[in-house]
Amino acid sequence: MAAIKEGSKAPDFTGTDQNGNTVSLKDFKGSKVVLYFYPKDDTPGCTAQACNLRDNYSHLLKKGLKVIGISTDSVKSHKKFETKYELPFPLIADEDKQIVEQYGVYGEKTFMGKTHMGTIRTTFLIDEEGNVFKVLDKPDTKNQTEQVFEAWGI
Repeated sequence: MAAIKEGSKAPDFTGTDQNGNTVSLKDFKGSKVVLYFYPKDDTPGCTAQACNLRDNYSHLLKKGLKVIGISTDSVKSHKKFETKYELPFPLIADEDKQIVEQYGVYGEKTFMGKTHMGTIRTTFLIDEEGNVFKVLDKPDTKNQTEQVFEAWGI
């Protein structure tokens, strides 16, 4: 469960995207934002989620939604991921885990019976004022856009 609650102010952050650009949440004030945290570049679930958002990107933009992806992978890893799948939105590298910890999405996970620390897949829908409108704790990687539209009621 994400530490950030619906209705609260989304914590501002600044990070570097796959193209070396500095991206801050405050840059998106006045827009609705789909901020999605994912565990790892180029893995099956993360690829399905990113490609679903890519395939529906023009629809998201038409509805006034901006997309930002964040994982603890490096800028170089994000660039390979973006290039391989032609992703049209910023992927922020959070190698020092500051943003994932700020949003409460870094924690203990179990995979194939083994416990480890990692990013817990979570999507935050942030309104034009920078408030968390909705937290999707269990994003459907193959139907992320549909979940987003349903949550916003659009």
